[in-house]
Amino acid sequence: MKPTDEPDDDYSATVLASHWIQRPEEDTASTPTATAYDGGVRPDRVEGSVLRFGPGVREALAHRTGGTPLPPPGPPRRPGLRRHALPALVILVALALLAWQRLGGPLTVEAATVTASPATVGCDGTADLVGTVTTNGRPGTLAYRWIRSDGTESGVLREELARGQREARLRLLWTFEGTGRYEATAELRIQSPSARTSTTRFTYDCS
Repeated sequence: MKPTDEPDDDYSATVLASHWIQRPEEDTASTPTATAYDGGVRPDRVEGSVLRFGPGVREALAHRTGGTPLPPPGPPRRPGLRRHALPALVILVALALLAWQRLGGPLTVEAATVTASPATVGCDGTADLVGTVTTNGRPGTLAYRWIRSDGTESGVLREELARGQREARLRLLWTFEGTGRYEATAELRIQSPSARTSTTRFTYDCS
């Protein structure tokens, strides 16, 4: 048969399918694969071919290395306790001082005054002298005496004060007789629990 330049209609090219193409095989030995464990729980530690699970790893590891078991962790510290200790102590001291001031301590006299009524006493009249003593409110006893300008003194008198009583009113009646004019003075002298003195003046006029 002679060659010819015209194509042969009966000739067809062979086309290789995709499954004919050879690809390099995957190296499955170098690819790590996930290992399935019973129950789906991954081990805590892998030592050689031994799988160790759970809290026993610490004790087993300590026994293997020849050491003592690690102590369990202690309770968490509370730094806030030390920070709040000083303010709490200051508050307690303040409350104790306030309680002592209100409930404890001795009776003390803070002030004393004397007034005369009336300011001018008429014939055969009587002057009403009132001494007002202010205290700190503690219970106790006031010891006092009256001293008059005519040379007369009372004996030591006492007044009992209850708790919370901050004021005591001490009274003296001074009666005059006869004619004349007299400038009178009366003195209240507190002797205990603390010394205080107060004086008032008035006039007797029967001219």
